[in-house]
Amino acid sequence: MVTIRVCIGSACHLKGAYNVIHGLQRIVEERNLGEQVTIKAEFCLGECTKAVSVKVNDDPILSVDENNVKAFFEEFVLGRL
Repeated sequence: MVTIRVCIGSACHLKGAYNVIHGLQRIVEERNLGEQVTIKAEFCLGECTKAVSVKVNDDPILSVDENNVKAFFEEFVLGRL
């Protein structure tokens, strides 16, 4: 099981956090990975300068936007399944 935490704090919200969440949800649904991937919205991961801040399991926080969400998923999530 992989858990993806997406910050929805002020800076991340303004930078498109909900677009990132929706993009991740769409990818998980298209690939039928609902049993293996959990997406959680969290208020402030403490890395506002990296907005939209995303954390996979307990790894370091990464910066994701709606334009690179697919590449992010393929690079940082698929290999863990």
